[in-house]
Parts: sequence; structure tokens; C-alpha cells
Amino acid sequence: MSFRGKLVASVLALAVSAFAVGGAQAQSIAQALTAAYDHAPDLKAALLNAKASAENIALAESAKRPTIGASISGNYNWSIINDNFNDGTSLTTGLSYNQTIFDNYQTEAKIEAARAGADAAEYQIRSTEQTVLLEVIQAYMAVYSGRQLVALRQENRNFYSAQLQSSRDRLDVGEGTRIDVAQAEARLAQGDAAYRAAVNSLEVSQATFQRYVGVAPQNLDASHNFARLIPNSLPTAIAEAEVGHPAIMMAKAAIRAAQATSDGAQAAFGPKATINGSVGTKATGPTKGATDGISGTIGFQITVPIYAGGSIGASVRKANIEQIKSEVDAMSAYDKIREAVISAWAGIQSADAQIQAANAAVSAGRTVVDGVIQERDLGTRTTLDVLNAQAELTSARETLINASSNKVIATFSLLAAMGHLTAADLGLNVEIKSAVRYTQAVDDVWAELRSVSE
Repeated sequence: MSFRGKLVASVLALAVSAFAVGGAQAQSIAQALTAAYDHAPDLKAALLNAKASAENIALAESAKRPTIGASISGNYNWSIINDNFNDGTSLTTGLSYNQTIFDNYQTEAKIEAARAGADAAEYQIRSTEQTVLLEVIQAYMAVYSGRQLVALRQENRNFYSAQLQSSRDRLDVGEGTRIDVAQAEARLAQGDAAYRAAVNSLEVSQATFQRYVGVAPQNLDASHNFARLIPNSLPTAIAEAEVGHPAIMMAKAAIRAAQATSDGAQAAFGPKATINGSVGTKATGPTKGATDGISGTIGFQITVPIYAGGSIGASVRKANIEQIKSEVDAMSAYDKIREAVISAWAGIQSADAQIQAANAAVSAGRTVVDGVIQERDLGTRTTLDVLNAQAELTSARETLINASSNKVIATFSLLAAMGHLTAADLGLNVEIKSAVRYTQAVDDVWAELRSVSE
């Protein structure tokens, strides 16, 4: 069998082997994203954090609701006077009621701040979701391109091995030199080292994939139709990002929370009115049972702060500074999102150019390798020329693999920069993780009197 026939056979064997290992069922990008969405611990933690933030609403609302308590106390008294022993018992029961009826709208400001915090935590879920899904894409393409590189470098190693055997055969018949053999041996060693490096890198990538997705990578298929979500122009992509990106929505929620906190700090200068009441019974006597009577009280209190050691003024100044900071942070968020969109957009354009150039280089490189081998066989070229031509072809093919992978990653990076790398936007077959319903239930719950479903 000719060298080219052996090379084709070895490539086919590698392809069949890879297919057998991966299994007949292709594992698409959408399937990997779906599995990762259900598996990701970071996403589950973000959901729990959002639910915990929602409880701040109930804590804030409790300040304007009544507090009711029950009490019971008893005593046993005894004494010895002039050799006379006396004893008695008393039992007191009661109910108490306290409620703030006006606090200059401090409570309303705290409630608004808590709601804004809950909204920010919900947007944090979306932000974490985008981070997780983008990491999955990067891990997916690392495995996909890694397997291609392993196959390519195995093919390259086989080529160098064949060239080494050819050099030795030519030396045996007096048509070659020991220099040709040494050069082929050196290239084979380099090819073997590159192959082993690709295998080791692939093992790491597969472990990373399993950490994110929860299952080992199978027969990956990098084709997808999510590029349809990308707009036709960069200005449109930036505009979409500025409207709905989770980071920008979080910044807006932070501004709301800071404004409400500032309002609450200002309200601390105002009056506060509370009402309170109690009712109780008392039984005394040498034995239980006799009731002395029932008593009750009701009252109100109005307080106005006059001097608090400067703490109220400091709270107002701090709240105002934090409000300004939240607005500055929002400006920074806008700038970072715009930068991310432009960077991802440029990444796609760059990858397209690299793919086009690499395709041309691969096509030309194949022709060059075939031509140089023929010229070497005719005695007009050397083995070194063949080895160099093969090295250039391999480099072009690796560039094509990397550029194709980079384009997929840049595509999903652009979706993330626009705020569209979410399970809902991608249409993944999952139950969307959200704390909205939990937050709505908490906003309407009377703490101990009603329960909140998960």
C-alpha cells in the first residue's frame, strides 16, 4: 500500500475510533447547555441568595405591623412571723400590643430599598446564568477543538513516521543521506511531543467540561443556530445590551435602593408615633382559683429627635454619598457592557477573516506537500523540504481549527454581552430558575401567620 493510502486508512481509523468512543448520539451545544443549567451549583446558589434577599422585604414590612405578645408569671410567697407560718400564691396572665403608626415614612423607604435589593438579586441570577453558560461554551469548544487537534497531530505524527521510513529506505539504496534520516527523526520526535501535549490538554478540557455540565463529553457536534439571535449591526447590538443586560439592570436596581436608603435617612429627623396596650388577669390567695380581676391599659407615644450625637446627620451624608456612587457605578456598567459588545463583535469579524485565510492556506498547503513529495522523489527537493511543507500545512490546519472554535466562542460571547445568553433566549428545555414568585409571595406574607411555598 502506498504512503498516501496508509495515511488515509489511519485517518479513517481515528475517525471511527473517535465515533465509537463518543457514541452514536451526538451531544449538541444545546444539550450541553441544558444539562449545565440544571447542574450548575453557582446558579443554584444565586437562586437561594435571591430568595434570602426577598426576605428583607418581609423584615422591612414588619416594622409597620403590630407586635402581639402573651405572658404568664407566677409567685409563691412565704414568711414566718412570731412562729406563725404564712404563705400565698399569685398568677398573672396578660396580652400586649404594640404598633408604630407613623415614622415619617422611614419604613416605606426601607421597604422600597428591600424590593430594589430583591430585584438586584434576581438580575444576579441572570448574570450568573450567562457566566455559567458561557463557561460551558468555552469548555465545550475546548473539548471539540482539542479532539480535532489530537487527530490532526496523530495524522502529522504518522506522516513524519512514514517520511522517516522513506528516508531510511532511500539511504539503504544509496539515494538518501544520514542527514535526511536525522532530520526526519527530529521531526517525528517533535510531532510525538506535540501529540502528547494535545492529548494531555484534551484530558484537562474533558474534566473541565464534566465539572460544568455534570456528564462526560460524548460525540460533540459544534453546529448551532444561535447566531440568529445576533443583530445585523454593531449599533443595534449595543442598543439591545444597554436596554436589558443583567449588569445594567442590577445597576439601576442599586440606584433605586440607594435613593430609598437616602430617603429613609432623611426621614429619621421626623416624628414617630406608636400605640400600645395590654390586658391581663391576676389571681392571688392561699390556693389557686380566686380571681382578683381583669385590668388593661392603652396609650400612645410621640417622639421627635432633637439631638442624637450626630449619628442622624452622618447617616444622611453617607446615604447621599452612596447614592452618588451607585450612579457612578451604573455609568461604569454601561461602559463595560459597550466594551464587551464591541470586543465580541470584533472577535467574530476577526475569526471570520482567520477562517478564510486558513482555508486558503490549507488548500495551498495540501498542493505544496504533494508537489514537494513528487519533486523529492525526482531528486530536485530534499526530505527537509517535505518536512517543512508538512509543518506549514499542519500549522495552517491548526489555525483553522482554533479560528473556527474562536468564532463559536465569540458568537456566544456577543450574546452574553447583549444579555441574551439565557435559557429563555436560547429556548433551552429547562425550568427557568427565578425567585420572582417567591418574592411576590414574601411581599404579601404576614410572617408567622402565613407560609411561603418554595
